[in-house]
Amino acid sequence: MVRGRDPEIELFESARRVWTESAGDIGVAALLLRAAAKWPQKSALQCPTRALTYHELLFYVLRVVADMRRRGVRKGERVVLYIANSLEFYAAYLAAWHIGAVAVPLNVYLHPREIAAILADAQPRCVITVAGMQHQLEGALQEAVCSTELVVLDQDFWLATYTAEAAEHLLVQYPVVKTAPTDTAVILYTSGSTGAPKGVMLSGRNVITNVLQTRARCEHMVGGDAHTEHFLAVLPLFHAFSQMAGLWLPLMLGARVTVVPKIERRALLQGLEQKPTIFFGFPALFGMLVMMRNAPIDSVKFFVSGADALPDKIRMAFSLVYGRKICNGYGLTEASPVVALDGFSEDAPTTVVGRPVIGVECQVRDELGRPVPFGTVGALWVRGDNVMQGYYQSPDLTAQVIQDGWMNTGDLVTMDASQTITIVGRAKDLIINKGFNIYPQEIENVLLRHPAVFKAAVVAKQESGDQIPVAFVAVRDGATVDAQMLTQLCKENLAAYKVPRVVTCLADLPMTSTGKVDKKNLVR
Repeated sequence: MVRGRDPEIELFESARRVWTESAGDIGVAALLLRAAAKWPQKSALQCPTRALTYHELLFYVLRVVADMRRRGVRKGERVVLYIANSLEFYAAYLAAWHIGAVAVPLNVYLHPREIAAILADAQPRCVITVAGMQHQLEGALQEAVCSTELVVLDQDFWLATYTAEAAEHLLVQYPVVKTAPTDTAVILYTSGSTGAPKGVMLSGRNVITNVLQTRARCEHMVGGDAHTEHFLAVLPLFHAFSQMAGLWLPLMLGARVTVVPKIERRALLQGLEQKPTIFFGFPALFGMLVMMRNAPIDSVKFFVSGADALPDKIRMAFSLVYGRKICNGYGLTEASPVVALDGFSEDAPTTVVGRPVIGVECQVRDELGRPVPFGTVGALWVRGDNVMQGYYQSPDLTAQVIQDGWMNTGDLVTMDASQTITIVGRAKDLIINKGFNIYPQEIENVLLRHPAVFKAAVVAKQESGDQIPVAFVAVRDGATVDAQMLTQLCKENLAAYKVPRVVTCLADLPMTSTGKVDKKNLVR
């Protein structure tokens, strides 16, 4: 194939030219300024209690900017956001970018000690939260050894009356602070399965590159007039995937966003009743839709699953209940976050995540860092302008994963000659039993075939100096199934060495705030 004739490349290059011409050298803050100038009266954000046009959003962002300026917040300083999904999150996040500060969205489900560790590492100039949530920060602020100021956005924040003139006056009074493409725009703390928080530094170039890459792939798959799209921001906005799907990409497109305050049935239904056209979710969320059976999703033309492995069972059940397809994606925070997105393979297993987005190079390497032949399992290494700057204040940790511009994702994959990627599992989750490699995701998919099982997790257990696979499953209320039945199911579908030695049936499994099974808590 002649790459220059690839329509996706043409979409990417065209969007990049438009962005460069309209954004100039302002940096990521141009996302809002450009949208407010181009679509001032277009609906930007809405939640159950309030809606804002793009120019109104600019006004309220500038109100936060004014407050931060009065407090002396300067370019390059960290601004922590401890805010759940809300319009206030957008106002604080975009205000940090407007003054050239670094946005640090915090997981609102963390324990105060975890928050304290992040605050001690980030040393933020201020922490912005909303009325009602500041008390959850008190212990963390006392424990963290840092000098920071707590800013609370309460209902008085919304009392100011918007006018176009007032917005323009604020913009003159507080002009945007220009940033370089290499300046850090956001730090996203992620612990993964290691437990210790790591601050992933993403530059303006990282963010904008991945937005353009994701836009090109999405437009290539669904076509249409991009700025008329309507996104549903249901995933927690502190997560990279949610910021792409609910903040960065919609702003680039001038699209509308309905903000769902939390993941629960009523709030989700209220969001879907607003008739979104684009739905980004994680597997557990699609599982919730399957359980609901009659969610109003007719307006949605494009479903994307990310943030965790999509089980075949969930995609099949979603197809049976709604007659709709879920597109499968792959990414990680360190890649800003999208690496690959598959919207073309109708019958491929859910482990197939498609080709890399434009501008991302991929290699599959062995444990010594040597490229392996097509179809061979190895670690996925990626390179491109979307790859992070590194881990905040952790050069040694950064050097462990980035070498000569290539980043080791830590994921085990295969890749064919067309560069289609198939996920095998996480390298750190790999179980080695008597020299044989066991990939937990393969066993989990078999366990999920049983109609009584709605969640499954396989982890390694040390036994006599070796690793053995053990399984935990969540079983539906009233279902008739036991460990022996599930073990037999595995024996009928897997090699003997892959069969879990122990299967534990539970009412539910512990989950992380981003919808993944929390395997760390299972093995404690």
